[in-house]
Amino acid sequence: MTACKAKNLINIIFEKTSYFLKRLIVLILVLFFVSCKSDKVSYTKPVASSELVLNYAKGFKVTHFNDYSELTITTPWPNASRSFTYALIKNTTATEKLDKALYDGIITIPIKTVVVTSTTHIPGLELLGESNSLVGFPGCDYISSPLIRNHIDQGLIKELGQNEALNTEVILTLDPDVLIGFGIDGVNKAFETISNGGIPIIYNGDWAEDSPLAKAEWLKFFGVLFDKEAKASQLFSKIESDYLEAKDIAKNATSIPTVLSGAMHKDIWYLPQGTSPEGQFLKDANVNYLWKDSTGNGSLALSFETVFVTAQNADIWINPSYFTSYDQLKSNNELYTKFKAFETKSIYSMSLTKGDTGGVLYYELGSARPDLVLKDIIKICHPNLLEDYQTTFFKPL
Repeated sequence: MTACKAKNLINIIFEKTSYFLKRLIVLILVLFFVSCKSDKVSYTKPVASSELVLNYAKGFKVTHFNDYSELTITTPWPNASRSFTYALIKNTTATEKLDKALYDGIITIPIKTVVVTSTTHIPGLELLGESNSLVGFPGCDYISSPLIRNHIDQGLIKELGQNEALNTEVILTLDPDVLIGFGIDGVNKAFETISNGGIPIIYNGDWAEDSPLAKAEWLKFFGVLFDKEAKASQLFSKIESDYLEAKDIAKNATSIPTVLSGAMHKDIWYLPQGTSPEGQFLKDANVNYLWKDSTGNGSLALSFETVFVTAQNADIWINPSYFTSYDQLKSNNELYTKFKAFETKSIYSMSLTKGDTGGVLYYELGSARPDLVLKDIIKICHPNLLEDYQTTFFKPL
Protein backbone atom coordinates (compact mmCIF):
# COMPACT_ATOMS: atom_id res chain seq x y z
CA MET A 1 0.00 0.00 0.00
CA THR A 2 1.42 3.39 -1.02
CA ALA A 3 1.40 6.37 1.31
CA CYS A 4 -1.11 8.14 -1.02
CA LYS A 5 -3.58 5.23 -1.03
CA ALA A 6 -3.27 4.91 2.73
CA LYS A 7 -4.11 8.59 3.11
CA ASN A 8 -7.21 8.27 0.87
CA LEU A 9 -8.34 5.24 2.84
CA ILE A 10 -8.05 7.15 6.09
CA ASN A 11 -10.09 10.08 4.67
CA ILE A 12 -12.90 7.78 3.53
CA ILE A 13 -13.05 6.02 6.88
CA PHE A 14 -13.01 9.33 8.70
CA GLU A 15 -16.09 10.55 6.84
CA LYS A 16 -18.15 7.57 8.01
CA THR A 17 -17.08 7.24 11.61
CA SER A 18 -17.54 9.10 14.85
CA TYR A 19 -14.89 11.40 16.37
CA PHE A 20 -13.72 8.95 19.02
CA LEU A 21 -13.59 6.06 16.59
CA LYS A 22 -11.49 8.24 14.26
CA ARG A 23 -8.94 8.77 17.06
CA LEU A 24 -8.79 5.03 17.69
CA ILE A 25 -8.23 4.25 14.00
CA VAL A 26 -5.41 6.80 13.75
CA LEU A 27 -3.68 5.25 16.76
CA ILE A 28 -3.97 1.73 15.29
CA LEU A 29 -2.62 2.83 11.90
CA VAL A 30 0.31 4.69 13.46
CA LEU A 31 1.27 1.66 15.52
CA PHE A 32 0.95 -0.52 12.41
CA PHE A 33 3.27 1.58 10.27
CA VAL A 34 5.82 2.01 13.11
CA SER A 35 5.92 -1.73 13.75
CA CYS A 36 6.43 -2.39 10.05
CA LYS A 37 9.42 -0.08 9.93
CA SER A 38 11.06 -1.47 13.07
CA ASP A 39 13.36 -4.39 12.44
CA LYS A 40 15.37 -4.16 15.69
CA VAL A 41 16.06 -7.50 17.37
CA SER A 42 16.05 -7.47 21.20
CA TYR A 43 19.31 -8.54 22.87
CA THR A 44 19.24 -11.75 24.84
CA LYS A 45 22.20 -12.37 27.11
CA PRO A 46 23.67 -15.87 26.71
CA VAL A 47 23.86 -18.40 29.52
CA ALA A 48 27.12 -18.31 31.50
CA SER A 49 29.45 -21.27 31.06
CA SER A 50 31.47 -20.80 34.29
CA GLU A 51 32.73 -18.33 36.89
CA LEU A 52 36.18 -17.59 38.24
CA VAL A 53 36.53 -19.26 41.63
CA LEU A 54 37.20 -16.74 44.39
CA ASN A 55 37.50 -17.97 47.98
CA TYR A 56 38.25 -14.69 49.75
CA ALA A 57 37.98 -11.61 47.52
CA LYS A 58 34.56 -9.96 47.42
CA GLY A 59 35.34 -6.87 45.38
CA PHE A 60 35.24 -8.40 41.90
CA LYS A 61 33.88 -11.35 39.96
CA VAL A 62 34.44 -12.87 36.53
CA THR A 63 31.77 -14.67 34.53
CA HIS A 64 32.68 -16.66 31.44
CA PHE A 65 30.48 -17.07 28.37
CA ASN A 66 31.23 -19.02 25.21
CA ASP A 67 32.59 -16.05 23.22
CA TYR A 68 33.63 -13.59 25.93
CA SER A 69 33.92 -12.95 29.68
CA GLU A 70 32.52 -10.32 32.00
CA LEU A 71 34.66 -8.64 34.65
CA THR A 72 32.61 -6.85 37.30
CA ILE A 73 34.20 -4.65 39.95
CA THR A 74 31.57 -4.92 42.65
CA THR A 75 33.42 -2.89 45.28
CA PRO A 76 35.71 -0.32 43.63
CA TRP A 77 35.96 1.53 46.95
CA PRO A 78 34.36 1.15 50.41
CA ASN A 79 30.59 1.73 50.48
CA ALA A 80 30.48 2.23 46.71
CA SER A 81 26.96 2.82 45.37
CA ARG A 82 27.74 1.41 41.92
CA SER A 83 29.70 -1.32 40.22
CA PHE A 84 31.63 -1.42 36.92
CA THR A 85 31.30 -4.17 34.32
CA TYR A 86 33.63 -4.84 31.38
CA ALA A 87 33.37 -7.24 28.48
CA LEU A 88 36.62 -9.13 27.86
CA ILE A 89 36.95 -10.49 24.34
CA LYS A 90 39.60 -12.44 22.45
CA ASN A 91 38.45 -11.61 18.91
CA THR A 92 36.51 -8.77 17.32
CA THR A 93 33.69 -11.01 16.10
CA ALA A 94 32.54 -11.41 19.69
CA THR A 95 32.05 -7.62 19.91
CA GLU A 96 29.36 -7.73 17.22
CA LYS A 97 27.18 -9.92 19.46
CA LEU A 98 27.40 -7.66 22.53
CA ASP A 99 25.04 -4.96 23.69
CA LYS A 100 27.68 -2.29 24.26
CA ALA A 101 25.29 -0.24 26.41
CA LEU A 102 25.61 -2.88 29.14
CA TYR A 103 29.35 -2.31 29.68
CA ASP A 104 31.68 0.35 31.03
CA GLY A 105 34.29 -0.84 28.54
CA ILE A 106 35.07 -3.55 26.02
CA ILE A 107 38.63 -4.84 26.31
CA THR A 108 40.56 -7.21 24.09
CA ILE A 109 42.57 -9.76 26.09
CA PRO A 110 45.30 -10.53 26.66
CA ILE A 111 46.15 -6.88 27.21
CA LYS A 112 49.59 -5.93 25.92
CA THR A 113 50.25 -2.56 27.55
CA VAL A 114 49.04 -1.16 30.86
CA VAL A 115 49.34 1.82 33.17
CA VAL A 116 48.90 1.08 36.89
CA THR A 117 48.54 3.71 39.59
CA SER A 118 49.45 1.96 42.86
CA THR A 119 52.58 0.10 43.90
CA THR A 120 50.28 -2.71 45.11
CA HIS A 121 49.52 -3.39 41.44
CA ILE A 122 53.18 -4.02 40.58
CA PRO A 123 53.48 -7.57 42.02
CA GLY A 124 50.52 -8.73 39.96
CA LEU A 125 52.44 -7.93 36.79
CA GLU A 126 55.72 -9.33 38.05
CA LEU A 127 54.34 -12.60 39.40
CA LEU A 128 52.62 -13.28 36.08
CA GLY A 129 55.73 -12.47 34.05
CA GLU A 130 54.14 -9.36 32.56
CA SER A 131 56.51 -6.66 33.78
CA ASN A 132 57.23 -5.64 30.19
CA SER A 133 53.60 -4.60 29.76
CA LEU A 134 53.95 -1.66 32.17
CA VAL A 135 54.42 1.58 30.21
CA GLY A 136 53.67 4.27 32.79
CA PHE A 137 53.35 4.92 36.52
CA PRO A 138 52.68 7.98 38.73
CA GLY A 139 55.56 8.42 41.18
CA CYS A 140 58.15 5.97 39.86
CA ASP A 141 60.45 6.57 42.85
CA TYR A 142 57.99 4.67 45.06
CA ILE A 143 58.60 1.45 43.12
CA SER A 144 61.00 -0.95 44.87
CA SER A 145 61.07 -3.95 42.49
CA PRO A 146 64.61 -4.27 41.03
CA LEU A 147 63.20 -5.55 37.74
CA ILE A 148 60.75 -2.67 37.32
CA ARG A 149 63.39 -0.17 38.45
CA ASN A 150 65.63 -1.46 35.67
CA HIS A 151 62.84 -0.82 33.16
CA ILE A 152 62.43 2.70 34.55
CA ASP A 153 66.17 3.36 34.19
CA GLN A 154 65.98 2.22 30.57
CA GLY A 155 63.18 4.68 29.86
CA LEU A 156 60.65 1.92 29.21
CA ILE A 157 58.25 3.24 31.88
CA LYS A 158 57.15 6.87 31.75
CA GLU A 159 56.73 9.06 34.82
CA LEU A 160 53.08 10.19 35.07
CA GLY A 161 53.26 12.71 37.92
CA GLN A 162 51.11 11.97 40.95
CA ASN A 163 47.75 10.25 41.39
CA GLU A 164 46.18 13.56 42.38
CA ALA A 165 47.39 15.18 39.16
CA LEU A 166 48.01 12.53 36.49
CA ASN A 167 49.73 13.68 33.31
CA THR A 168 46.84 12.88 31.00
CA GLU A 169 48.71 14.10 27.93
CA VAL A 170 51.47 11.52 28.38
CA ILE A 171 48.94 8.77 29.13
CA LEU A 172 46.93 9.54 26.00
CA THR A 173 50.16 9.47 24.00
CA LEU A 174 51.15 6.10 25.48
CA ASP A 175 47.64 4.82 24.62
CA PRO A 176 47.76 1.75 26.91
CA ASP A 177 45.18 -1.00 26.47
CA VAL A 178 43.99 -0.38 30.04
CA LEU A 179 44.63 1.95 32.95
CA ILE A 180 44.27 0.30 36.36
CA GLY A 181 43.18 2.96 38.82
CA PHE A 182 41.88 3.27 42.35
CA GLY A 183 39.67 5.82 43.99
CA ILE A 184 37.89 6.64 47.22
CA ASP A 185 34.70 8.00 45.65
CA GLY A 186 34.90 7.69 41.86
CA VAL A 187 35.43 11.42 41.30
CA ASN A 188 38.56 11.87 39.21
CA LYS A 189 38.71 14.42 36.38
CA ALA A 190 41.91 12.90 35.00
CA PHE A 191 40.21 9.52 34.67
CA GLU A 192 37.31 11.18 32.84
CA THR A 193 39.73 12.74 30.36
CA ILE A 194 41.56 9.46 29.82
CA SER A 195 38.31 7.52 29.39
CA ASN A 196 37.01 10.08 26.90
CA GLY A 197 40.25 9.52 25.00
CA GLY A 198 39.29 5.88 24.45
CA ILE A 199 41.40 4.24 27.18
CA PRO A 200 39.39 1.96 29.49
CA ILE A 201 39.69 2.71 33.21
CA ILE A 202 39.35 -0.26 35.59
CA TYR A 203 39.15 0.44 39.31
CA ASN A 204 41.18 -1.99 41.42
CA GLY A 205 39.56 -2.37 44.83
CA ASP A 206 42.06 -4.74 46.45
CA TRP A 207 42.75 -2.21 49.21
CA ALA A 208 39.08 -2.28 50.28
CA GLU A 209 39.08 -6.02 51.07
CA ASP A 210 38.75 -7.10 54.70
CA SER A 211 41.42 -9.83 55.00
CA PRO A 212 45.02 -10.42 53.89
CA LEU A 213 44.15 -13.38 51.66
CA ALA A 214 41.27 -11.46 50.06
CA LYS A 215 43.68 -8.70 49.04
CA ALA A 216 46.15 -11.23 47.66
CA GLU A 217 43.47 -12.98 45.62
CA TRP A 218 43.26 -9.92 43.36
CA LEU A 219 46.21 -11.56 41.59
CA LYS A 220 43.47 -13.43 39.72
CA PHE A 221 42.12 -10.07 38.52
CA PHE A 222 45.40 -9.49 36.68
CA GLY A 223 45.40 -13.11 35.53
CA VAL A 224 42.11 -12.57 33.72
CA LEU A 225 43.31 -9.39 31.99
CA PHE A 226 46.49 -11.08 30.74
CA ASP A 227 44.59 -14.27 29.86
CA LYS A 228 46.65 -16.16 32.44
CA GLU A 229 43.82 -17.19 34.70
CA ALA A 230 45.16 -20.68 35.40
CA LYS A 231 48.64 -19.39 36.25
CA ALA A 232 47.24 -16.72 38.58
CA SER A 233 45.09 -19.29 40.38
CA GLN A 234 48.08 -21.60 40.77
CA LEU A 235 50.26 -18.80 42.17
CA PHE A 236 47.58 -17.71 44.61
CA SER A 237 47.03 -21.29 45.77
CA LYS A 238 50.70 -21.47 46.75
CA ILE A 239 50.50 -18.14 48.63
CA GLU A 240 47.34 -19.29 50.40
CA SER A 241 48.88 -22.65 51.31
CA ASP A 242 52.01 -21.01 52.73
CA TYR A 243 49.92 -18.54 54.71
CA LEU A 244 47.73 -21.23 56.25
CA GLU A 245 50.80 -23.37 57.01
CA ALA A 246 52.42 -20.45 58.84
CA LYS A 247 49.19 -19.85 60.75
CA ASP A 248 49.22 -23.47 61.89
CA ILE A 249 52.84 -23.19 62.96
CA ALA A 250 51.98 -20.16 65.10
CA LYS A 251 49.49 -22.26 67.04
CA ASN A 252 52.44 -24.15 68.53
CA ALA A 253 53.69 -21.13 70.44
CA THR A 254 54.24 -21.80 74.12
CA SER A 255 54.16 -18.13 75.15
CA ILE A 256 51.95 -15.37 73.80
CA PRO A 257 53.51 -11.88 73.81
CA THR A 258 51.41 -8.73 74.15
CA VAL A 259 51.65 -6.43 71.14
CA LEU A 260 51.26 -2.72 70.51
CA SER A 261 51.08 -1.16 67.03
CA GLY A 262 51.03 2.26 65.38
CA ALA A 263 52.16 5.67 66.59
CA MET A 264 50.92 9.23 67.04
CA HIS A 265 50.12 11.80 64.39
CA LYS A 266 49.21 15.25 65.70
CA ASP A 267 48.55 13.91 69.20
CA ILE A 268 46.27 11.10 67.94
CA TRP A 269 47.52 7.51 68.09
CA TYR A 270 46.41 5.47 65.10
CA LEU A 271 46.47 1.69 65.35
CA PRO A 272 44.69 -1.11 63.48
CA GLN A 273 41.24 -2.36 64.37
CA GLY A 274 41.14 -5.93 65.60
CA THR A 275 39.15 -7.15 62.59
CA SER A 276 41.12 -5.18 59.99
CA PRO A 277 43.56 -7.02 57.68
CA GLU A 278 46.42 -5.80 59.87
CA GLY A 279 44.61 -7.06 62.96
CA GLN A 280 44.05 -10.38 61.18
CA PHE A 281 47.81 -10.77 60.72
CA LEU A 282 48.33 -10.37 64.47
CA LYS A 283 45.53 -12.82 65.27
CA ASP A 284 46.87 -15.44 62.86
CA ALA A 285 50.38 -14.96 64.27
CA ASN A 286 48.94 -16.03 67.65
CA VAL A 287 49.86 -12.93 69.63
CA ASN A 288 47.89 -10.96 72.18
CA TYR A 289 47.16 -7.79 70.26
CA LEU A 290 45.87 -5.45 72.93
CA TRP A 291 43.05 -4.11 70.74
CA LYS A 292 42.06 -7.46 69.25
CA ASP A 293 38.43 -7.04 70.35
CA SER A 294 37.87 -3.81 68.41
CA THR A 295 35.87 -4.11 65.20
CA GLY A 296 36.20 -2.32 61.89
CA ASN A 297 38.26 -2.39 58.72
CA GLY A 298 40.30 0.75 59.34
CA SER A 299 42.21 2.36 62.17
CA LEU A 300 41.42 3.26 65.75
CA ALA A 301 42.11 6.88 66.69
CA LEU A 302 43.00 7.12 70.39
CA SER A 303 44.62 9.56 72.79
CA PHE A 304 48.13 8.90 74.07
CA GLU A 305 46.78 8.43 77.60
CA THR A 306 44.39 5.68 76.45
CA VAL A 307 47.14 3.81 74.61
CA PHE A 308 49.65 4.23 77.42
CA VAL A 309 47.34 2.83 80.10
CA THR A 310 46.70 -0.27 78.01
CA ALA A 311 50.07 -0.85 76.35
CA GLN A 312 52.76 0.60 78.61
CA ASN A 313 54.05 -2.91 79.36
CA ALA A 314 53.45 -4.46 75.92
CA ASP A 315 56.22 -6.94 75.08
CA ILE A 316 56.56 -5.97 71.41
CA TRP A 317 55.77 -2.85 69.40
CA ILE A 318 55.20 -3.49 65.69
CA ASN A 319 55.09 -0.87 62.95
CA PRO A 320 55.61 2.47 64.74
CA SER A 321 54.46 4.44 61.68
CA TYR A 322 57.33 5.87 59.58
CA PHE A 323 59.91 5.90 62.41
CA THR A 324 63.06 3.87 61.74
CA SER A 325 65.18 4.47 64.86
CA TYR A 326 64.88 4.91 68.60
CA ASP A 327 66.43 8.36 68.30
CA GLN A 328 63.68 9.40 65.85
CA LEU A 329 60.99 8.21 68.24
CA LYS A 330 62.56 10.00 71.19
CA SER A 331 63.11 13.28 69.35
CA ASN A 332 59.57 13.24 68.00
CA ASN A 333 58.00 12.66 71.41
CA GLU A 334 59.73 11.91 74.70
CA LEU A 335 56.65 10.00 75.83
CA TYR A 336 57.52 7.12 73.51
CA THR A 337 60.46 6.29 75.76
CA LYS A 338 58.08 5.39 78.60
CA PHE A 339 56.97 2.15 76.93
CA LYS A 340 58.54 -1.14 77.97
CA ALA A 341 59.09 -2.08 74.31
CA PHE A 342 61.22 1.05 73.90
CA GLU A 343 63.28 0.23 76.96
CA THR A 344 63.85 -3.39 75.92
CA LYS A 345 64.53 -2.49 72.28
CA SER A 346 61.63 -4.61 71.04
CA ILE A 347 60.27 -2.35 68.29
CA TYR A 348 60.07 -3.51 64.67
CA SER A 349 59.36 -1.43 61.58
CA MET A 350 58.62 -2.18 57.94
CA SER A 351 59.85 1.31 56.99
CA LEU A 352 63.48 0.14 57.11
CA THR A 353 63.15 -2.11 54.04
CA LYS A 354 63.23 0.16 51.00
CA GLY A 355 63.98 0.12 47.32
CA ASP A 356 66.87 2.00 45.71
CA THR A 357 64.87 5.22 45.44
CA GLY A 358 63.24 5.11 48.87
CA GLY A 359 60.03 3.22 48.21
CA VAL A 360 58.92 1.06 51.16
CA LEU A 361 58.79 -2.56 49.99
CA TYR A 362 55.89 -3.45 52.30
CA TYR A 363 53.58 -0.99 50.54
CA GLU A 364 54.36 -2.67 47.22
CA LEU A 365 54.65 -6.38 47.95
CA GLY A 366 52.91 -6.81 51.31
CA SER A 367 49.36 -7.09 49.96
CA ALA A 368 50.36 -9.64 47.32
CA ARG A 369 52.45 -11.77 49.69
CA PRO A 370 50.58 -12.00 53.01
CA ASP A 371 52.37 -15.29 53.64
CA LEU A 372 55.65 -13.39 53.99
CA VAL A 373 54.08 -10.73 56.22
CA LEU A 374 52.67 -13.37 58.53
CA LYS A 375 55.99 -15.22 58.71
CA ASP A 376 57.72 -11.94 59.60
CA ILE A 377 55.39 -11.38 62.56
CA ILE A 378 55.72 -14.99 63.71
CA LYS A 379 59.51 -14.73 63.51
CA ILE A 380 59.44 -11.55 65.63
CA CYS A 381 56.97 -12.82 68.22
CA HIS A 382 57.84 -16.54 68.26
CA PRO A 383 61.44 -16.70 66.97
CA ASN A 384 61.92 -20.37 67.85
CA LEU A 385 59.09 -21.46 65.55
CA LEU A 386 60.85 -20.25 62.38
CA GLU A 387 64.52 -20.63 63.26
CA ASP A 388 65.94 -20.40 59.72
CA TYR A 389 63.58 -17.74 58.44
CA GLN A 390 64.86 -14.23 57.61
CA THR A 391 62.25 -11.48 57.72
CA THR A 392 61.29 -9.86 54.42
CA PHE A 393 59.68 -6.59 55.52
CA PHE A 394 60.02 -5.99 59.26
CA LYS A 395 63.37 -5.13 60.82
CA PRO A 396 64.31 -4.08 64.35
CA LEU A 397 64.79 -0.35 64.92
